[in-house]
Amino acid sequence: MFEFIRSHRRWMQLILLLLIVPSFFLVGIQGYDSFMRQEPELATVAGQPVSRAEFDQAHRNQLEQFRQRLGAQFDPAVIDTPALREGLLNQLINQRLLANVAIDNRFSVSDETLRNTIAAIPEVQDNGRFSAERYRQVLAAQGMSPTSFEAGLRRDLAVARVLEPVGQSARAPAEVVASLETALTQIRTVQLRRFAASDYRSQVSVSPADIQSWYDANKQQLQVPEQVQVQYVVLDEAAATQGVQVKDEDLAAYYEQNKNRFGQPERRRASHIMIELAPGATEEARKAARAKAEDLAKQAAADPAQFAELARKNSQDAGSAANGGDLGWLAPGMLSGPLEKAIFGQAKDQVSGVIESPSGLHIVKVTEIQPAAVKPLAEVKDQITAEVRKQIAAVRFSEMASQLNKQVYDQRDSLQPAADTVGLKLRTASGVTREGLLPADKAGPGSAADSPDAALLDNPRVRQVLFSPDVLREKQNSGVIELSPDTMLAVRVAAVEPAHVPPLDKVAESIRARLLDERSAEAAKKAGEAALSEDKANPAAAPEGFAAPVAVSRQDPKDLPRPVLDAVMRLSAGTLPAYTGVQSGADYTLVRLEKVEAGKVDPADKERLAQQLSGAWGQAENEAMIRMLREEYKVQVLPAAAEVIRGDQPAAG
Repeated sequence: MFEFIRSHRRWMQLILLLLIVPSFFLVGIQGYDSFMRQEPELATVAGQPVSRAEFDQAHRNQLEQFRQRLGAQFDPAVIDTPALREGLLNQLINQRLLANVAIDNRFSVSDETLRNTIAAIPEVQDNGRFSAERYRQVLAAQGMSPTSFEAGLRRDLAVARVLEPVGQSARAPAEVVASLETALTQIRTVQLRRFAASDYRSQVSVSPADIQSWYDANKQQLQVPEQVQVQYVVLDEAAATQGVQVKDEDLAAYYEQNKNRFGQPERRRASHIMIELAPGATEEARKAARAKAEDLAKQAAADPAQFAELARKNSQDAGSAANGGDLGWLAPGMLSGPLEKAIFGQAKDQVSGVIESPSGLHIVKVTEIQPAAVKPLAEVKDQITAEVRKQIAAVRFSEMASQLNKQVYDQRDSLQPAADTVGLKLRTASGVTREGLLPADKAGPGSAADSPDAALLDNPRVRQVLFSPDVLREKQNSGVIELSPDTMLAVRVAAVEPAHVPPLDKVAESIRARLLDERSAEAAKKAGEAALSEDKANPAAAPEGFAAPVAVSRQDPKDLPRPVLDAVMRLSAGTLPAYTGVQSGADYTLVRLEKVEAGKVDPADKERLAQQLSGAWGQAENEAMIRMLREEYKVQVLPAAAEVIRGDQPAAG
C-alpha cells in the first residue's frame, strides 16, 4: 500500500483506491482496543501484538476481493497459497509499524490538506467540482460515514508521510542510468547458425531396453492423478430455447406493441445563420447583434433562395458558414430549446425569425424533411422472432431451474430422473482431476478435455464440488451449481479411478518419443559444440553455414529467442569476431558477433528510463527503511505465524 507518491496525481490515485475499494490492510490498524484481547498472537511490533483475529479478517477480505474480481474462475486452492498468506502477514506488520512511527513522531495532516485531498477525488465530483451530495452517496454505498472515512483518511495520510520523503527523494545514480541505457540500446550485428534437433532425429535410436530403463527410473513422472468419470446435466439458454415455437400472431402482437422500436423518427435538414452573442455581453453589444440578426432575417425571408449565400457571407458559426449554414440531418432530441422547436415546427423552405440560444442569435431555414417511417413486419420478423424466443426462454429457464433444483435431491443416486423431468440430456465425461482436466491420451474415451463442455467441467467450483465427500465417495448428486446467470449444471461422480502409474505398454510410445527428442537435441548440441570449437580456433576464417548478418538490440530483438538474445548481448566484444553457442529449446545455435555500435537514445526515452529507475530505486530504499524500522521497533514474528502461513485452522476453544 505504501509505494509512495512522487506527484499530486499519484496521491489522487492512492486516495481513490482507499475510497472506492476499501483496502483490507486497514483492518490491521483499526480498533486499537482490540489489540488487548486474549487471542493468538502472530507477531509483535514494539510489544504490541498482531492477532490471529486481525489476520483472519484481513485474509477473508482479501479472498473476497479475488472472488469478486475473478468470478467463476476463482479457485481458493490456486489463489490462497502460503506465499500469499505470508505476504499478507508482512503487510499487516508493516502497517502497524508505520502507524507506530507516525504516532511517535507526531506526523499529522492539516484540515486544509484533508479537505483538498477529498475534493480532488473524481468520484465525489460533479462537473469537475466537489459535491457534498455525491460525497455522502459514495460513502453510503461503501457503508461508511464521513466521520469514519475522514478519520481513516487522515490517519493514512499521516502514516504515508513516514516513507514519503524517502521515496520522493530517491534518484538512481547517473552511472546506473547510463549503464542500463547502453545495455538497452546497444546494437550488435550477428550471424547465426542453427543446428536443429529434427535434423538429427534419424541418426538416433531408442531400444526396448532403453524404454524399460527409463520407465523403471521415472515412474513418478508418469503417475496419473486420481480422476473421476462424471455424469452431468447443463441448463443454459440453448437448453431453455430448445423446441420453442413462436406463433405468427405472437409476432404480430409484439410488432404492434413495439412499433416505435422498428422505425425511424422524422428527420429534418436545416441551415442557419448565427450571430455571436456572448452571455456577458453589454446591453449595447446585445442591441447591435440583434439588429444585425433581424436585418439578415428580413433579407432571408424576402428571398429564401439566397439563404445559403447570406450564411456564407454573414454567419459567425465557423463550422457551418462555409457550407451555406448547413447543419445536416437532425432528429428530435439532438438540439434543445427554441432552436429545436423552430426547426421541427416550421414548413420546408420557411425562414424563421431571430432565435436566441446560449451560443448566439440564429435565423433558421428548413431545407429538407424526411417523414417518420416504420419498417414493415416482414423486414424485422427475424429480429422479433429472436427477441420473443429469448423472452419465452427466460421464463422457461426459470421454471426449469426450479425443477432441476428439486429433482437433484429427490433421487440422490442418479441424475437421469432429473434430466428426464426437466428435459435435459444426461452427459458423461472422463478425466476430471482435482487440479484440472487430463489430456485425452490419459483420460481415455469420452475425455472431458475434448468435450464441448470442457470449460464448464474445468471450472474450479465444479471440480471442488466433484471432489467433495458426498459427491466423490457417496456418488450422490450435487446441488445445482450456478456458474453464471444463464448457465447452471448438476454433477454426479459415476466412477473413480485412483492415482496410478500406467503399465509400460500404455506409455511406451510416449517414452520412445521423449527419448528420441532428448537424444536428437543432444546430437544437435554435440554437432554445434564441435563447430563452435573449430570457429574459435580459426576466428578469421570465412564463416560457413551462417545466416545473413542481422542487427539486434534488447529493444529490437528481431524475433530472436530469449536464450539466443541473452547470449548475443553477453558475448564479450573485446576481440571481434567473437563466437558462442547456446541451447534454445531442442535446438543449438551458434552466434558470431561481428560488430558492436552504440544505439541512438531519444531524450524523452532517456528521461522515462531515469524516472522508472528512480521509482525502483525509491522502492528499494523504502524496503530498506522498513527493515531498519523493524529492527528499531523490535518486530518479532512468533511461532504461531507459521500456522497461518501453512493455512492451518485455529483450534476450537
